[in-house]
Amino acid sequence: QVQVVESGGGLVQAGGSLRLSCAASGRTFSTYTMGWFRQAPGKEREFVAAIKRSGTSTYYGDSVKGRFTISRDNALNTVYLQMNSLKPEDTAVYYCGVNLYSSSSRDYRFYNYWGQGTQVTVSS
Repeated sequence: QVQVVESGGGLVQAGGSLRLSCAASGRTFSTYTMGWFRQAPGKEREFVAAIKRSGTSTYYGDSVKGRFTISRDNALNTVYLQMNSLKPEDTAVYYCGVNLYSSSSRDYRFYNYWGQGTQVTVSS
């Protein structure tokens, strides 16, 4: 069992920045692919970003490319999502997921564990 806890959400004005953190338990954290997804009311869960075990391979959804950066610190069992130039359409609950087998990083159905989510609200 892997425990996942997100933090760092909040209310920010358009154009502002936030950094989300996600801590995951487990001695083999460095082997997990980690991903961020988001879900707005009435919409499906959307891929935001993912990072492979070594941290050298990262992937982004088209809507956040160039504005968001995913990174990880394997020594701290933590993955981060730096969000810059935020827009009102970024408003959603952001979820951190653990992909144990590094498969289909962009598809939430391949993630094995999830955090409880953290709310991000961007005002115009």
